[in-house]
Amino acid sequence: MRNKIQQTIKLLLKYVSLLCLVCLLTLGYARGALAVRSGGRIGAGSFRVPSSRTYAPRTRAPGGYYAPYPGGGFGFPFLLPFFGFGGGFGGLLSILIFIAIANFLTQTFRRVASGGGEEVGYSSNPPVSVTRLQVGLLADARSLQSELNKIAETADTNSPQGRAEVLQETSLALLRHPEYWVYAGGGTKQARLNAAEGEFNRLALAERSKFTEETLTNVNNQLKAVLAKDALPGDKTDNPTDLITQGPGEYIIVTLLAATLGKFEISQINNTDDLRQALRQIGSISGDNLLAIEVLWTPQAEGDTLSADDLLAEYADLKMV
Repeated sequence: MRNKIQQTIKLLLKYVSLLCLVCLLTLGYARGALAVRSGGRIGAGSFRVPSSRTYAPRTRAPGGYYAPYPGGGFGFPFLLPFFGFGGGFGGLLSILIFIAIANFLTQTFRRVASGGGEEVGYSSNPPVSVTRLQVGLLADARSLQSELNKIAETADTNSPQGRAEVLQETSLALLRHPEYWVYAGGGTKQARLNAAEGEFNRLALAERSKFTEETLTNVNNQLKAVLAKDALPGDKTDNPTDLITQGPGEYIIVTLLAATLGKFEISQINNTDDLRQALRQIGSISGDNLLAIEVLWTPQAEGDTLSADDLLAEYADLKMV
């Protein structure tokens, strides 16, 4: 009889232990599901060639030759002899031939002087470079979040110069905090204009999807700010720094995306010197060549943190510098 009672008690204890384990796992899952990862975003641009880069289209001249309109190249002037002009037109013909040759040589020298690159204006589908640069910093760099918030609140993203200034100011903010650099990564992809927008949007969406919500945004000069939702009532604290010290290895991730006309490429990042050079490169892009930008960072909300586990799960491609 006593043995039977002992077996019953052991069985009850086993069920109680199992029930407690299930409750703990359920609460832990709910807590993780309700955790909020806030993000900030600055974005703007258009994948259209600026009007300053637009040239007159080439027109087909009789006899199969192409020449920019009006004049220039091996086109109309060299076709005059085939129409039977002679006599008094000899002097005029010589002048026209001379102008055509001079124009052709001028255009050739310009292309050579510019490095042999493709003239954007002569193509409706020019080459575009899509660049991504990411920096992971220790969460102690809290002042960086304030700087990025200020850039978002004051940026004029409607103009090419304003978008270039966003990249410059963000790069400067990162360059001022080298003591907090821990991780970095990035690269450049080359594409034609008709495919570059899709590649740029793909990279931007991939980064934005890592946020639970965007709590501060400036997109096409539309500024929006929302309060981050609390994960659980018990998570509230009167001192945001308490949250910073709750767990080791907490970080801030900043992402810069830029689409530029022509060939542009950041160097491979293996150490802090490479990262410094890449930040200087992307921060010096001129507004004339800049088509679109995205600056993203997480966490954005005060007191929010990005743990080491989150970093490994969402930013596994970053290298330690």
